[in-house]
Amino acid sequence: MKVNGTPYRSIWYDTGAGEVRIIDQRWLPHDFRIATLRTRDEFAVAIRDMWVRGAPLIGATAAYGVADDMARDPSDANLDETWSVLNATRPTAINLRWALDRCRNALRPLRPEARAEAAMRLAHEIADEDVEINRRIGLNGLSIIREIAARKPEGEPVRILTHCNAGWLATVDWGTATSPMYHAAEAGIPIHVWVDETRPRNQGALTAWELGSHGISHDYVTDNAGGHLMQRGQVDMVIVGTDRTTATGDVCNKIGTYLKALAAKDNGVPFYVALPSPTIDWTVRDGVREIPIEDRPEREVTHVQGTGEDGSIGWVRVAPEGSPGANPAFDVTPARLVTGLITEMGVAEASEAGLAAMFPDKAA
Repeated sequence: MKVNGTPYRSIWYDTGAGEVRIIDQRWLPHDFRIATLRTRDEFAVAIRDMWVRGAPLIGATAAYGVADDMARDPSDANLDETWSVLNATRPTAINLRWALDRCRNALRPLRPEARAEAAMRLAHEIADEDVEINRRIGLNGLSIIREIAARKPEGEPVRILTHCNAGWLATVDWGTATSPMYHAAEAGIPIHVWVDETRPRNQGALTAWELGSHGISHDYVTDNAGGHLMQRGQVDMVIVGTDRTTATGDVCNKIGTYLKALAAKDNGVPFYVALPSPTIDWTVRDGVREIPIEDRPEREVTHVQGTGEDGSIGWVRVAPEGSPGANPAFDVTPARLVTGLITEMGVAEASEAGLAAMFPDKAA
């Protein structure tokens, strides 16, 4: 997608410099900065401390991290150590382990001297695959938006609520939940997006920044406004992303997603999840009991980052001095609350049978 008219991916390899670059998301939406990752530790910190975030982007970053480290030391021991170091960075998003397993399984049979080049080829492949998957998710989600638009008075926008940032910043490009929105805008279908702030890290601000950059109508709202908007008929559909989805259709996403699904169910609002197939964990059946939920630093709850009147970016404490903060980063939405899973292959029913029918080879 574009920033100030210039096309960017969220991660890319600068062939001239021989280095991996990322959009450093710690500073968005207040400042657009690019960072270079040069060592395994820098890749690990970038994932753990959310310089990059979003399940698909985390997976692509890990793949580039493996490739970068194979150029330094392509031994079996280092391949295993790199897998372990990067896998330990964040526990919830399944794409991290998926990408690391894919890299290790592909590189292990090769001679060490062949691994660096093969690893970089694979990292490019994983990144390119993610772009295409998300483009196709957008087209499949567009069909849903078209159907809703056809039932509305001419010119009235389809009103979409989204939570967190499942945009192109959370993937290599297009995004998951935002991809149908971008495709709708390109197709000339009027939409308006309600963007949850998504405390504690206010990642909805990233979505608002994205949508604003592309001229898409939106409002940035508090997390607790969603139910109110649904009660008053001001939401036509909800689209969110996912960091891990079970084989039975349970969805793990940013904390607060479950509450949006409950409100949608109570008000008869369709609740869709944009789902790239690599985020399906076919080994897990019960999301609430089996998916590990990341606990992040309490400072993210007790403080907020923003821009001061002088233009400087800083943190401000909002909690009383001495009050601790608890910070579970994700929650699980049971499949029974999900209207459909928008995948690159089509829209699947949120159930074991629905996913198995959509991805028979992987389900087997």
